[in-house]
Amino acid sequence: MSADRALLLALDRAHVWHPYTPAHDDSRPLLVVARAEGARFWDHDGRSFIDANSSWWVASLGHRHPRILAALERQAAQLAHIALGGLTHEPAVLLAKELVETMPGHSDARLPSDRQLSRVFYSDDGSTSVEVAIKLCAQYWAQSTSARRTRFIALSGAFHGETVGATSVGGIDAFRSVYGPLLFDVVRAPSPADPRGWERAFEAIVTELQKCRDTIAAVIVEPIVQGAGGMRIYDPAYLRALREACDQADTFLVADEVFTGLGRTGTFWACEQASIVPDVLCSAKALSGALFPFAATISNERIYDGFRGGRDRAFLYGHSYCGNPLGCAVAREVLAVYRDEAVLDRVQAIAPRIEAAFHAIAAEHPSLSRPRAIGAIGAIDLGDQGYLDDRGWRVYEAGLEHGLYLRPLGDTVYVAPPLVIDDSTLDALLHGVSSSIRAALFG
Repeated sequence: MSADRALLLALDRAHVWHPYTPAHDDSRPLLVVARAEGARFWDHDGRSFIDANSSWWVASLGHRHPRILAALERQAAQLAHIALGGLTHEPAVLLAKELVETMPGHSDARLPSDRQLSRVFYSDDGSTSVEVAIKLCAQYWAQSTSARRTRFIALSGAFHGETVGATSVGGIDAFRSVYGPLLFDVVRAPSPADPRGWERAFEAIVTELQKCRDTIAAVIVEPIVQGAGGMRIYDPAYLRALREACDQADTFLVADEVFTGLGRTGTFWACEQASIVPDVLCSAKALSGALFPFAATISNERIYDGFRGGRDRAFLYGHSYCGNPLGCAVAREVLAVYRDEAVLDRVQAIAPRIEAAFHAIAAEHPSLSRPRAIGAIGAIDLGDQGYLDDRGWRVYEAGLEHGLYLRPLGDTVYVAPPLVIDDSTLDALLHGVSSSIRAALFG
């Protein structure tokens, strides 16, 4: 260990509070990362690691994509930051247009104009993107003839972020129970990823919608995949049926695509797999190009029209870096890379290989359960003890020995690598997952 690395580790232990990490937990390895590129990063000693989760799902185009770095440099030389209150700038305007053009239903002439996802509100990260969606829906109804609509329906096993509102609609007890007194009341519906079938879950949510229809402001879901809840994948038919149920109850459907969007599930937006258009769509993570926090919440015209009128009807919400020029310029280049470099085609190419690898792991180790995959996601359960189980961390530590950053979700081991990962690196990743599981649990 070099003196520099030893000093960095000592200073880290003395001052840095790491996320999702027990205080004074010095037992697990702590990598000192020096650089990153593509699907890999290197530690202070020059060891290479495959970034198996795209650094918490933000590096979908890999680290240091040259076009994204160039876009950042160009924008920084011209305008790095300006407030968006009473002002505008080219990157914010053009990004809004280009984001709207990617929205589900954009090219569908049959979609009523007030259902078009056409209004973009910028914020900082996935949590604030969801927080914006919650406040938009709540304020819309408060300013309408249905002011009693103040409650939200959310799914068990959901994760929507870290802010108080986003935590309220989250459904993972480990993340929310300690904050219970601070959270607003939510109608909790079963997860459609429950092994007993999405139909049962749908019947339950329809019952809640019918029972509480005059008080429900919106239903919020992660489309197709509940990410932090354990990569729980469900049938798109649930989403189609839920869209129809929300229409019948005249309430809003919010799609949290912070994780599932920008190609992660194989389509640009996961909602496309169900052929539905939500009333609000939340985006962040991959939209930032893995450079800094950036997010957008896109609503339909009906919601935007609900804020017309005097200053007392304005959406009194914003952030210092709302729509900052650097973030907008980078996000524009991210969208351009998807268009120009056939990123979705690459996802289609790697998806069957990821699926085959996780089913092979299950075949080799019958005690493991629920191998599953969609797009550039693969997962398997080591047990049924949930997020705080230790087995996933044993695999994580074995993964480091195999050159993988394989951070688990409790007893769920998963991969969500950069969508642009090359074949040889993908082969090394999938082989390394199998070897790490074997070494940690069956060696």
